[in-house]
Amino acid sequence: MNLTILRIAVPSPLRSLFDYLPPVDGGNFQPGQRIKIPFGRSKKIGLLIEVASESEFPLNRLKPAIAQLDSEPLWNKTLFKLIAWASGYYHHPIGEVFASAMPVLLKQGKEPRYRPEPFWLLSEEGRNIDPQSLKRAPKQLELFQLLKTADHPIAASLIKLEVENHSAPLKRLEELGLIEQCPPPQQALSVTPSPHSLNSEQQSAVTEIIGSRGSFQAHLLDGVTGSGKTEVYLQAMAPVLEAGRAVLVLVPEIGLTPQLVERFQERLSCSIGLLHSGLADGERLQTWLAAKAGDIQLLIGTRSAIFTPFENLGMIIVDEEHDPSFKQQDGFRYSARDVAVKRAHLEQIPIVLGSGTPSIETLYHAREGRYSHLKLTERAGGAMPPKIHLLDVRHHRVTDGLSQPLLKAIRRELEADNQVLIFLNRRGFAPALLCYDCGWSANCHRCDSLMTLYAGLHRLRCHHCGLEAHTPTQCPSCQSENMHPVGEGTERLEQALLNHFPESEILRIDRDTTRRKSAFEDLINRAKDGKNQILIGTQMLAKGHHFPNVTLVGIINADGGIFSVDFRASERMVQQINQVAGRAGRAEKPGNVVIQTHAPDHPLLMQIQSGDYSTCAKQLLYEREQSGFPPFSYLALLRAEAIEQEPQMHFLEIMRQQGNAIDPNILLLGPIPAPMPRRAGRHRTQLLVQSNDRAALHQFLSRWLPLLEKEKSGRKVRWSLDVDPIELY
Repeated sequence: MNLTILRIAVPSPLRSLFDYLPPVDGGNFQPGQRIKIPFGRSKKIGLLIEVASESEFPLNRLKPAIAQLDSEPLWNKTLFKLIAWASGYYHHPIGEVFASAMPVLLKQGKEPRYRPEPFWLLSEEGRNIDPQSLKRAPKQLELFQLLKTADHPIAASLIKLEVENHSAPLKRLEELGLIEQCPPPQQALSVTPSPHSLNSEQQSAVTEIIGSRGSFQAHLLDGVTGSGKTEVYLQAMAPVLEAGRAVLVLVPEIGLTPQLVERFQERLSCSIGLLHSGLADGERLQTWLAAKAGDIQLLIGTRSAIFTPFENLGMIIVDEEHDPSFKQQDGFRYSARDVAVKRAHLEQIPIVLGSGTPSIETLYHAREGRYSHLKLTERAGGAMPPKIHLLDVRHHRVTDGLSQPLLKAIRRELEADNQVLIFLNRRGFAPALLCYDCGWSANCHRCDSLMTLYAGLHRLRCHHCGLEAHTPTQCPSCQSENMHPVGEGTERLEQALLNHFPESEILRIDRDTTRRKSAFEDLINRAKDGKNQILIGTQMLAKGHHFPNVTLVGIINADGGIFSVDFRASERMVQQINQVAGRAGRAEKPGNVVIQTHAPDHPLLMQIQSGDYSTCAKQLLYEREQSGFPPFSYLALLRAEAIEQEPQMHFLEIMRQQGNAIDPNILLLGPIPAPMPRRAGRHRTQLLVQSNDRAALHQFLSRWLPLLEKEKSGRKVRWSLDVDPIELY
């Protein structure tokens, strides 16, 4: 008698597979199918990993599965292998990894029914009417003009991106017979010619990327800000799309998605899909299924899009590859960039890692010959790099974060009818509220952190746990009214600049002003039209945006990364300054960057002033080599937290001792309190695992993890393992 045993991964912290008998009505079982199972007192949606003919458990102890939910696997064999690899590499329970790789509705057991996205175009009647006949219905006119200017059908998702509240006017245009649905385009057309010819560096990069089609090759596209990396992407992906293969483009944040869509839509006549957390669950599922069915030729998505199924993937592009947003910071802690490189290797396709400030690890791989290094050293269109000035604020009066020389520079640009961008990576009015009489400060009672003052809301808010409180009018300690905000945030900068330049339009872009859906895109469009003369923003403004009228960038506080305990802080400081400096002088007008600093003689700041990121990166790489940090070693971080102070320290000390017994060559540093020892009411402690050999580290973790799970003291804490951590707090 041939038995069928289903080995199923369950989305839970448990790392083992579970054996089940087949459901009564199941058949044709294949790895990658969802199976509904009884699990304890509940029912769960598991994933079939293996079909076996025997079990180590007696058959009378095995429960039958409830139902087989899929007639075919959700992923092909290559992608199934990738997800299983990610579970092993990041040492995360395989059930949770597979659950992370599928849309929410599939995790809930919904049927993967694909409803092809409608595409719209003008009808015969619509092509012949006068658009002015719709002038009394502005939304209908806006939709009509969008479809009229396009020479190909437009997907409903892209119409939604372009026109707010589009549903009713779209339906009305259909009722009037002016537009009609059509099937999605079946073939990718060529890229329309660029308005600018490629320079020699761009052409060389495109040629090398195209030459690697049909095989695995990682390319680092290392281009200074404004050097035309997007144009290289377009030219390099064109032959892939023309050959009927799909392209996956990963971006670090939702905010970068609309502008890339706009660029690609202008130049490509192919079906473009979007996949990010801003979409409804149903939209995400349909996009996922459309890619699986081959109806999406170009998919632009954030981190989790790396697990999207394609039957014929031909190229992967990771834009802003250095961005820490590509690393998941909770649950399944994976790097989408690194998983993308592994996927490209398994698929035997090229991958392009683009950045104006590549990560130290990626530059190291290029230096060692693992990645090809494609350099773009010139700004596209003849634009000149901005001049960078270090402003020593030790010798100038600074009020509300603004020095007099910077204010003079702002006024000079405004009088010339230019735009100014002021950068401060800190939200709110002030990072602290202090009593000048007794020294009391507004601390978060759940975190080892100060609460940020929001003057406009009369609120205090913790940026780590979200705790809020009313702003006191008297000191809670001494009842004094001598309370003052200390430090600057974007809200305070906005108020100060309004006082200095009351005649100028000012636009603030940070997380607080972009909470409303589509608010970020609206603000970016307002910034681009040039009417707002002063732009104030956090890192949201530093990435990839093109503001042709910005001729001056002022950086308020550039010193934060110099003295941090995090070994990556200097790298991030240099990257951030270079990224935001790149917003200046991107068109015909020359640009200037003023960096306010208390350490103008610091070597890194002096190298930044030269405008040469590669020199800074070489220095950082040398420092990493001398200190033995990645990429010259490999790390894993074991974190533990508990409401009380002692349990996590006791647990980690036991694990340190057990780890030393497994392999004395693996360095275990700690346990020590995290740089922020208490967060959201929990005390936090960590143990750093370091090895000069990647394979040795993973062998150690494979032997250490079962001990972690069996350790009784670990049941009193919440612990997690982070492989290749990028945040040490």
